[in-house]
Amino acid sequence: MEKIHVIGTGMGSGCITEELRSLIRDADLVVGGSRLLSRFPETKGKGLTIKSPLEEVIHQLKGDFESGKRVVVLADGDPLFFGIGRHLLKVFSPQNLTFYPNVTALQAAAATLGLPWDQVKTVSIHGRDDIWPLLRAMTFFDFVGVYTSGEDGPGRIARELLCRGIDTFQLVVLENLGYEDQRIREFRVDEVWGQSFFLLNFVLLRRVKPPPVALKLGIPDERFVHERGLITKREVRSVGLASLQVESGDTVWDLGAGSGSVAIEASYLARDGRVYAVEKEKSRVEMIKENLLRTGAYHVEVVHGTMPECLQPLPDPHKIFFGGGLASGMGVLEEACHRLRPGGRIVVHTVLISSLESSLALFRGLDWEHDIVQVHVSRSTPISSSIGERGEAEMMLKALNPVFVISAQKPL
Repeated sequence: MEKIHVIGTGMGSGCITEELRSLIRDADLVVGGSRLLSRFPETKGKGLTIKSPLEEVIHQLKGDFESGKRVVVLADGDPLFFGIGRHLLKVFSPQNLTFYPNVTALQAAAATLGLPWDQVKTVSIHGRDDIWPLLRAMTFFDFVGVYTSGEDGPGRIARELLCRGIDTFQLVVLENLGYEDQRIREFRVDEVWGQSFFLLNFVLLRRVKPPPVALKLGIPDERFVHERGLITKREVRSVGLASLQVESGDTVWDLGAGSGSVAIEASYLARDGRVYAVEKEKSRVEMIKENLLRTGAYHVEVVHGTMPECLQPLPDPHKIFFGGGLASGMGVLEEACHRLRPGGRIVVHTVLISSLESSLALFRGLDWEHDIVQVHVSRSTPISSSIGERGEAEMMLKALNPVFVISAQKPL
């Protein structure tokens, strides 16, 4: 049975075998971007330019293939690395496709810079409004490669970082890789404004300094900016996150986020998911943003608004942490339970017995499995007026307010 041949042509003028050139030359239909189609003027068949909407292009391709025509699809590098291959696999069986990989922009950039490309986390913002995959990669990796959306790609990246106050990375912009006018330039984020770039460009983000606070579990309270006393204490935070059972791909809501400490540590666990820190007080929202910069948890999304209205546009969560707001009523917790995905978990922290009782009544009424843990923490503190035998201040334990940790799981 004839197959669709999906051919990577490499960077610039590329390097492909005579066998592949024959496949392209003899095809009845050759599909590719206008630049790639122009590289093979000897093609005998019809050319089909890839453009939006891509679904229409693939529909026409599919019709020609099913009618028995020989079809070739051209790609820049490896068709299965941020290429058209993944779109074709949504429509065609792998048995109908033969892929021919070539050198990718990532590989060419890494070779040009003398950088092992297995150290580079690569994402694409081509055709995407959502910048989140880039921010997630910047949280966890020192080198991030970005397939951009044309000449404004580097500018778009710089604008996003400037808006968030991120200055821990520099941009290396590699343009027209493999062509005679290839150009490589490095910029600070604030230097990109006003620069022009070739349509073909690949951006490498290179970390130039670490965040002041390492992103991890159990960050000391004093490393966060917070209102005095209004932070989920480190020990209680640990119990809450353990009860929440955050997994890598989870969407997590931190409601009444305060300083954002729970959202930030949850993002360390949900590194392939989404984390939202929801807070109504403007001053606390600014604290959350500062804490994101301190820890480098750039992919946490801050939502400033009043609940439950501000929750409406957010994706349904797998996990919800509720750190404050029950004193004003149970409406938000009820809405959170409604939005929680089947099988998801919700954890409520409270110091008030009335809020404990209200939460338990809600979970019992829903017939959800639930449990309660009381966390009573005492921390060591020196007694300045009492000096021990070694000339050091004696220590005593000072109790923090006990906290109820209520966990519940929504049935599947």
